[in-house]
Amino acid sequence: MQPMDSALTQLIDRIQAAATAVQPLRIRGGGSKDFYGQTLQGDILDTRALQGIVSYEPSELVVTVRAGTPLTELESALAEQGQYLPFEPPHFATSTGNVATVGGMVASGLGGPARAAVGNVRDYVLGVKIINGKGELLTFGGQVMKNVAGYDVSRLMTGAMGTLGVIAEVSLKVLPVAVAEATLLFHLDEASAIKQLNAWAGKPLPVNASCWVNDKPGDKISGNDNPSLYVRLRGAKAAVEAAFQTMGGERKDGAAVAADWNALREQTLPFFVRQNDECLWRLSVPDTTVPLDVGETLIEWGGAQRWVKAPASEATRLRTAADRAGGFATCFIADHAYPTRGEAIFQPLKAPLDRIHRDLKRQFDPANIFNRGRMYAD
Repeated sequence: MQPMDSALTQLIDRIQAAATAVQPLRIRGGGSKDFYGQTLQGDILDTRALQGIVSYEPSELVVTVRAGTPLTELESALAEQGQYLPFEPPHFATSTGNVATVGGMVASGLGGPARAAVGNVRDYVLGVKIINGKGELLTFGGQVMKNVAGYDVSRLMTGAMGTLGVIAEVSLKVLPVAVAEATLLFHLDEASAIKQLNAWAGKPLPVNASCWVNDKPGDKISGNDNPSLYVRLRGAKAAVEAAFQTMGGERKDGAAVAADWNALREQTLPFFVRQNDECLWRLSVPDTTVPLDVGETLIEWGGAQRWVKAPASEATRLRTAADRAGGFATCFIADHAYPTRGEAIFQPLKAPLDRIHRDLKRQFDPANIFNRGRMYAD
């Protein structure tokens, strides 16, 4: 067994000391997701010393990387080999730049526009090394999909917001960049767009992403004063061309539309500009859900993700609407950058699921030192 490097040893020593003192720690990479979650508590445990790509086998479509590695560094290395992270993780650049890390990508579990078509972060996590709340370095999973020993635990770390342990290293499946891509524009109202997206979903079309938004004059994505549906196709050239002939619409190619999709991923489109006390709400519902009539909306993921801007006081109304549709609502960005209020950011879990979450927390982090209060109020 190779000896642990000093960066890992220092993290373990600090975690063990915090566990003994029952001192909360706030796991943090670049801080690009600080806005996300219930509260920020504890002394910062900076993971950025854990940097570097451990191994990369382009022919095997597998990369192993340390958690503090900048996400841009990983994406650049993949791009050199014509590969990428298909789920398009958002970076959410801060005032200090593009600081997102690989560990933060996994811990937040956030995917971009292609998520509904290709799967989410957890679908690409093959294995992880983590440090639990006792300061133990644990390894789960492996580097190939067929190695399922502990694979569920590896996926469990995705979206756990650092509440179960410190991700030290992660192995990820990657994919080749698609040969062809095209974006189609359709002028459809909300109900018609949802109906059309679901009709396309039942056909063998290379639909990779979608966005419905009520464009206003001067909006970056089109400049139209019309409700507009954008559909991105990706795949083999013949498949993309055939889909365009079948689906119709106004074709938009090139760097400009690529920048628009990136702006959607990074939430820099005009829609995401909030006023006064507005929060950004994320409603996750079945993709067949009809318009919810909850305010100005942007729709992604074939109808399954609805973004809404509304004050925190609208929480009950939004969560009731989502619940009636068979989904849930999250206050994705509060009306201030770092939420500290007692009200729930995430929709409260049903009692049985809440009990499972808390039992897992006790198993991995007995002293409750990691990201205390980030997922739910303590």
